[in-house]
Amino acid sequence: VIFRWWKISLRNKFRESRPGEIKESWEDFLDDSSLHIQIAIVFGAKVLEHVLNLCRGNYDFLERLPVPLLLYIISFLELEDIARLSQVSRRFEMICNSNVLWENIVKNLCDTITPEMKELAQEIGWKQFFFTNRLQLQLQLRRRRQKQDAQDKKD
Repeated sequence: VIFRWWKISLRNKFRESRPGEIKESWEDFLDDSSLHIQIAIVFGAKVLEHVLNLCRGNYDFLERLPVPLLLYIISFLELEDIARLSQVSRRFEMICNSNVLWENIVKNLCDTITPEMKELAQEIGWKQFFFTNRLQLQLQLRRRRQKQDAQDKKD
């Protein structure tokens, strides 16, 4: 771990000062609480926690993957596994319940999606659309058509 700092000042006595540097092995860094405090003050607690986790070998690569790649990977999971993954963290809960993921799941599992079905899914959410049984969907689509016809007659 290398920690570097610079003194920034308008005072003449610090004008010629060189950057400071501390180099420590990761084992020594884990024991240096004064350096931990300095890092937390300058960079914040999250950066300190991240560096400490790196030094301890606790690095979660899955949490760092970009959302589009995670969505692609999750789309291959079974529904039970998606439900379990949504309980891992807030980030995974958001991703596993996202309309983007459920739209992909519905499109992969359904042969045809009419524009009317797509509108309903966007209105109620793709996850809700997926878990609603066919009879209820047909009823909701019929109600939407009736509303649309009533509005068209008014216009």
